[in-house]
Formats: sequence, C-alpha cells, structure tokens
Amino acid sequence: MRIRRNYIIILLSGILACLAMLQPDSLYASPTDKTFTVVIDAGHGGHDPGAIGKRGREKNINLSVALKVGRLIKENCPDTKVIYTRDKDIFVPLHRRAEIANNAKADLFISIHTNSIASRTAQVSGTETYTLGLHQTQENLEVAKKENSVILIEDDYTQQYAGFNPNSSESYIIFEFLQDKNMAQSVNFAQLVQKQFRAENRTDKGVHQAGFLVLRETTMPSVLIELGYITNPAEERFLLSDAGSSTLARSIYKAFLNYKQGKGKDVSVPQPQQAERQVETEQPVVTEEATTSRPVFKIQILTASKVLPKGSRQLKGLSPVDYYREGGLVKYTYGAETDYNKILRLKRNKVDSKFSDAFIIAFRGEQKMDVNQAIKEFKNNRK
Repeated sequence: MRIRRNYIIILLSGILACLAMLQPDSLYASPTDKTFTVVIDAGHGGHDPGAIGKRGREKNINLSVALKVGRLIKENCPDTKVIYTRDKDIFVPLHRRAEIANNAKADLFISIHTNSIASRTAQVSGTETYTLGLHQTQENLEVAKKENSVILIEDDYTQQYAGFNPNSSESYIIFEFLQDKNMAQSVNFAQLVQKQFRAENRTDKGVHQAGFLVLRETTMPSVLIELGYITNPAEERFLLSDAGSSTLARSIYKAFLNYKQGKGKDVSVPQPQQAERQVETEQPVVTEEATTSRPVFKIQILTASKVLPKGSRQLKGLSPVDYYREGGLVKYTYGAETDYNKILRLKRNKVDSKFSDAFIIAFRGEQKMDVNQAIKEFKNNRK
C-alpha cells in the first residue's frame, strides 16, 4: 500500500512538473520582454473625405487598408497590440491621432493616406512613404500642405497648432530645425515599406521628408504612407478593389514584420551636417560685415542636387546668389542682412513673386543656426 502511495505521489509530481512546463511563456517572461504596440492611423474620415476620385473617396481607401493591416498583425503577431486612431467613418483631429499614439506609449505609428494631384488627366501614379522633416522639393511640400489642411476644419486650430498655417510656406520653416530622435528608425521602416511595394510591382516614388503635423506630434518612430493616386483612373480602380487594398495591406504588414524582427537595422541615415558655405563669383550684398557675431539672415530660394551653371534659368534672374552644401544637396540663397526686417522686405518685394516656396534662414559665421533663435537675438540687439 505504501509503495502504491509513493508511486502515486511520484506520478503526480511528474504530471505537475509537465504542466508547469506547458504554462504560457508570459509567466516566465524576462524583464526585457514587452508587448509591442503599433498605432495604425487611417487618414481623414467623417466629414473630411480627403482626396476625391471619380469613383471613391480617400477616407474609405485609407480605412480599408488600415483595418486589413491591423487584422494581419493581430492574426499573426500575438505579442503585438494593435490600436486604431479610428476603426470606422468618423472625424479625428490631427492632434488627437498623435495623442492616441503617445498615450499608448506606442513603438510605431503608421499613418495611411491616398495621394492626388490637381489635374485628373495627368497619369501620375505610385507609392511613397514620408518621415518628418523639411521638404526638399515643391512636390513634397504640396503633399504636406494637402494633408495638413485638414486642421482648417477643426474648431480651435489656431490655438491647438500655435498659429500654424498649413497653406503658408513660411510655416514649414520650423521643420528644418526639428531634431527627431527617432529619424533613423522611421527612415528604416519607410524603406522597408517601399521595398515591399516594389516587390508587388507598385511604382516606387521613394522615401521622402516633409512637414506633416501628425508626425511632428508623435514621440515614437512614425511614417506617413501614400498608397497611390486616386486621381489616376487605373490606380483608383486598384485602390478601390479588394485585391488592391489587400496587396497594399500585405506589403505594409510584411514591412512591419521585418522592422519588428530587427531586419535592416544597419540602414544608414544621413545625419544633419554642419552647413558648408560656398560663395559664387559674384558676392551677395551684405550691408554689415560678415565678421560680426550677430546672425546673418538669408533667403533660401532653391535646392539642387549639384551646382548650377552661372546665370541658370532656374535662378529666375536673381543675382548675385550664394549657396551652401547640406545633407548632400546644394541650397541656394539670395540676399544677406543682419537686419531681419530688411531681409523680410527683400523677400516680399523681390523674391516671393519668383519663388513662392522661398523662406528665411540664418547663419552665424559659417554655421547655419536656428532662425527663431536668430530672430530673438535680433530683437534683443535692437533694445
């Protein structure tokens, strides 16, 4: 009897040990284990339709793809928490979308949009993914203006966004000086997204930077994806089809998997460089000696991939001009003043009619500086 009882005890002990081994891993999670949280943002919604095509509306395309991406992640990534900024046709202010991500302490923010152009006859097509930064082309600026203009239908946008005017090029100056600590990871994910789009034979328009308010407010790696052009009839049909939206969702999901698993960590990201100032043969007009420690204001008019020939038509007759190199690009400026009011008048009277996207920058000696700090110093020096 005693032998039988001992046998039963040993047997039960073995069963309990086996059951313990079969308990969920979460009971034995290491201190570094945590749930990965991704926030998926379907752009526009409710009384904000976004871009409008001949057959569909952007808000519906965005939501369809967003929900499919979330569903794929939920079904295949049990350690990932998916949060939507909207999962139905409602309007959500831009700042609220970022708040949702920040409050959730998300690890990644994906904003999904659909592109458009004014001319419906133009056959522009393709996908592109944006991270936060200053636009390098007029086209990128226009995309940002279009997406940011949604704030104009919010009740308190002037207070909520500190006077930011989405239609004014000058409002976007602030994005040149933002230091995004998540830039490398954001660019990494953006490149993974475009790689997957290419694998599905979508036209790749690349990874870009622009001043999107919804990305500015987030505190984690963030991207804004433009799925395609609703103003292109063929692409609109693709975007509205179940097969098309599923293809796009699958591409974003695969990029998410690669990002989460750490693939592509070594993607190099150009770091902000100290501006290298070079002057053309003709010297720009400087009303006070450049040797002064006071900031010098200039008007940035154009960005090019290489130095333009003297008298280039792209300069639209402005002379003399100055240029400096930054981030592998050649950036042209006109005028140089230590008096901010003078450079502002010069911009309004002589530059704006030729370069509507021009904006004011500042240098101290050979180094570019925060223009807002330069303006503050200018005001203090006048007292």
